[in-house]
Parts: sequence; C-alpha cells; structure tokens
Amino acid sequence: MTDVVNIAKQHPDTYQALVALDGAAGSAAKAAGLDPKLIELVKIRISQLNGCAFCLRMHTRDAIALGESTDRLAVVAAWWESQYFSAEERAALALAEQVTELAVPEPRTWDDGSLTAEQESAITWLSVVMNAWNRVAILSHYPVGP
Repeated sequence: MTDVVNIAKQHPDTYQALVALDGAAGSAAKAAGLDPKLIELVKIRISQLNGCAFCLRMHTRDAIALGESTDRLAVVAAWWESQYFSAEERAALALAEQVTELAVPEPRTWDDGSLTAEQESAITWLSVVMNAWNRVAILSHYPVGP
C-alpha cells in the first residue's frame, strides 16, 4: 500500500487558490446578509453528507463559538424533521444538499422564496467550496483525533 498523498502539500499553489475561493464565497455570503451561524450550519450539513470528520469537527467548533445551540447542532442532520430552523435556514440547508448531491432532475424543493437571488448564489458558492474542502480533507486523510 502506498502512502497517502496530502494534496495540499503536493500542490500548494492550487491549495492557496481554494483558500482564496473560500474567502470569496465567505465574502459573498456576508454581503448577502447570511447569518454566520447559518453559514456554519451549511458547512456542517455538507460535511455530514460527505462524511468529512475533519471539517465536521472544525465547523461544529466554529458554530459553537458563534453561539449556535447544541440542540440545533444535534438535529441538523435531520433538519427537515425539527422545528428548530427558520424558513430561510431550511431553504439554505435544502439548497446545500441539492448542490452536494447534484440531484437530477433538479427538484428545487427548497425554492419557496425564503432566499434572495444573492443569498441563493452565495449559498451555492459556499456549498461548492465546502464540497471541495471535504474532498481535500478526506482524500488527504487529515487526522481527526481527540
């Protein structure tokens, strides 16, 4: 068996381009008026779908630091079954799932008017970038320990 290649270290310029894209997506989300806790919830949900322990731990800690409740964090994996999330949050989480899963044909069940066009675009970019980060962390076998 060969050693796992850390793609961030193997191609640092490409990694830095992803860092820049992440910053641009974050700026777009902020400019669209998205709550920082919602941004973290989107990142957490995408990381749950992708099975990225490294990103789950990081963004859960970030959400807690922003004041997110443990109750909401506990149910974000089944957000549609709870009453913890606003219409905007539900639409954002559904859109993030659609981007992550690339459902075909495109159902757009999340599109109930709760998000502005700017917010829809920002969440889509956040989702694209978070999916990329999950793949970097998973494929490079980033360590996740206590």
